[in-house]
Amino acid sequence: MAESLTDEQRKKKMGAIKGKETSIERKVSKELWNRGYRFRKNVKNLYGTPDIAIKKYKIVIFLDSCFWHGCEAHGTFPNSNQSFWFNKLSRNKERDEEVNQYYLKKGWHILRIWEHEVNSSVEITVDKIVQFIEEAKIFERYKSYNRNS
Repeated sequence: MAESLTDEQRKKKMGAIKGKETSIERKVSKELWNRGYRFRKNVKNLYGTPDIAIKKYKIVIFLDSCFWHGCEAHGTFPNSNQSFWFNKLSRNKERDEEVNQYYLKKGWHILRIWEHEVNSSVEITVDKIVQFIEEAKIFERYKSYNRNS
């Protein structure tokens, strides 16, 4: 059943949504930390402010909300003010692609995780992230070794 909120109530509700320290970010970062991985969160001096970054190995990880990043499977679309939301969510998707391209051109390793993946299984999601980190570390060590040889 759809919520029936006034414009003012909707504005207040949407304004209360945080961009950092989200529930999915807390779940993932806690599990990664418990597994011994050290990283920085919400790194403002990196393009796109990645949720998790390991600069030493050129790794950035984004934890994307299904709503704000337009998940095809779980993203919802508000019934009111549709032109605003279409433009807003479309721009978010465009920005995500710009960020992806930026890091790929710079030779960084980028991973995007959907909110529904974390909510489905934190352990499986963190296993995926750990595998990604380990592969990136091997690749960066290999590049470094070849430069120094």
